[in-house]
Amino acid sequence: MISQKYILPFFLWIFIIPNLIFAQISEIIPPYNIKTATFVQNNENVVPVFSLRESFQFQFDDLHGDEANYFYVLTHCDYDWNESQLSKAEYIEGFDDQRIQSSENSFNTLQLYTHYTLTFPNKFTRFKVTGNYILTILNNNKETVFSRKFILYENLVSVPMQVKRARTAASLNTKQNLDFSIKSDAILFQNPLLNVKIMLMQNGNFNTAIKNVRPMFTIGNDLIYRYDTETQFWAGNEFLNFYNKDIRAANNTVAQVRSNQTYNSILHTNVARKNSIYTFFPDINGNFLVSNINAENNAIEADYAWVFFSLSAPAYFEKKDIYVAGMFDNYALSDENRMEYNPKTALYEKAIFIKQGFVNFEYQIADKKGTIDRENAVDGNFHQTLNDYLALVYYRENGERYDRVIGKGFTTSEFVTN
Repeated sequence: MISQKYILPFFLWIFIIPNLIFAQISEIIPPYNIKTATFVQNNENVVPVFSLRESFQFQFDDLHGDEANYFYVLTHCDYDWNESQLSKAEYIEGFDDQRIQSSENSFNTLQLYTHYTLTFPNKFTRFKVTGNYILTILNNNKETVFSRKFILYENLVSVPMQVKRARTAASLNTKQNLDFSIKSDAILFQNPLLNVKIMLMQNGNFNTAIKNVRPMFTIGNDLIYRYDTETQFWAGNEFLNFYNKDIRAANNTVAQVRSNQTYNSILHTNVARKNSIYTFFPDINGNFLVSNINAENNAIEADYAWVFFSLSAPAYFEKKDIYVAGMFDNYALSDENRMEYNPKTALYEKAIFIKQGFVNFEYQIADKKGTIDRENAVDGNFHQTLNDYLALVYYRENGERYDRVIGKGFTTSEFVTN
C-alpha cells in the first residue's frame, strides 16, 4: 500500500512532468556585451530560414574582446517551439556542444571586440531533418549566454502567394491580406486539415507571425487559403533608417557626430507618422548592412557607435512602452531597446550601441506583457507599404514523431491586387 506521504507528490508529478517535457522554448536575449548576432548567407544578413542542404553561418561580436570560448548546442523543436520527441542522434549527424573555432579580433576600431563565426554544416555537425531549431550559445562554464531560432526546410511543395488588399471595409487601407495555396507532386497529404500547418511571417519578425490557420478548402491534393481576416497583417509603414558607414561624418540621417572613447551618432528627431500621409522611400524591410567606408573586412573593421534615437510622439505618453526594433536587434522587446520619455524635451529617447552601417529600424509599441500593438503603430498602417512575406509549410504524417518543414513561399507587396 502506498504511504500517505507519497500521495501528494505523485499527483503533483502527473501535472509537472508533461509541462517539463512540452514546455515551449523561448529565445534568450543576449547580454549587453553580445552584439550584432545574426544569421548570414552569401555575406548578407538574412531571415533564418534555410534549405536542409544549404550552408549558412551564425555570427556575433563580444565587446569584451578577450577571445573567450563559446560553445553551441542545437535543440530540435515542434511546430509550437516545444522540444521535439527526437533524440539528438535523430536530428544531427555528429555532435554539438562544440567550441566555436572561428574568431577574430577587431582591427583599427575604437571599440575592441571579438568576432565569432559558426558555420553549418561543419566537421562536427550536420543536420539530418528539417524543422524548427533553437541554437543556444554557452560560455566556458557551459552556462547559457543567449539563443536564437532558425528553421530548416526541404522543397517538397510549391507555395504560390499573392498579396491582396484587405477584403473587410474597416481594414481596407491599413492591412494586407495573403492569398496562397500549397501544391505538391511529391506528397499525397494525409488528413491535411489536421496534419498540415503553416506559419506566415512579415519582414522576418517571429513576434508577429500568423500561425494555426487551416486550409480553407482543398482541390484534389491542393490546399487553398483564401481567407478574409485570418491571413491579414497590419501593413505598417516603410522602415526608418540611419547610415553611418562614414562614422565621423553627419548626413541626412545623422544630425551630429561626437567622439570620446567611442563614436556617438546623434540622429535627427523622428516624428510619429501615424496621422501623416503615406510617403514611399526605399528600405530593406527591417534588415541591416554592416559597412565601414574605409574597411576591407567589415566584419572586424566596422566600428561601434552609440546611436541616439529621439521620437516625438505625444499621443503615446504614459500609454505603452516604445521600443527601437529591427533585424539588428532581432526585434527584441528588451530594456536595452526600450525608449525613455524625457520631460525636458518632450521626446522619447534612447541610445543603443550598434555596429556601423546601413540600419533599418521602426518604433514598436507593446504592453508590459510584451504584447505588440500593431493596430496603433507609432508610424501608422498604410496598405501601400512594401513588405516581404514568407510562408512556411509544416507537415506531420500519421504516426510521425516530428513536424517536417516541407516547403516555403515568398512574395512582396510590391504588386498588391484587389
